[in-house]
Amino acid sequence: MKFKTAKIKKCAAFTLAEVLVAMLFMAIVIPVAVEALHVSSLAGEVAARKGAAARIADRILNESLVTTNWTGAAQNGTISEGPLDFQWTLTAQSWPQATMEMLTAQVTFQAQDRDYSVKLSTLANPPNQLSTTSSSLQ
Repeated sequence: MKFKTAKIKKCAAFTLAEVLVAMLFMAIVIPVAVEALHVSSLAGEVAARKGAAARIADRILNESLVTTNWTGAAQNGTISEGPLDFQWTLTAQSWPQATMEMLTAQVTFQAQDRDYSVKLSTLANPPNQLSTTSSSLQ
């Protein structure tokens, strides 16, 4: 009579040391990856809002030049674009090299609870010089 010998099957498994090393690696990589996603999300949001703020500043400068209402004190206000609010300030300073004025439109906005701003400037003749120049041409 022959007895059958039992064969023991070996199962492949991870050792405790390998599991601990893998968990340590994940503990290091996951926070770094989450922070990278946060930074890239902030960068995209700020870039989109800076583009909108630059369009608003350009529009404020153009409207002020056309209507010549920038000769007084600094002006400010709020413009809503969709669900976002942009605060703007328009200031005029004398330009030292000529009899021109430098108009500056500053638009501020928030992105992820931080304040950002965009400034656009241009040179313009004061309105009283425009009328003098146009009357001398006639």
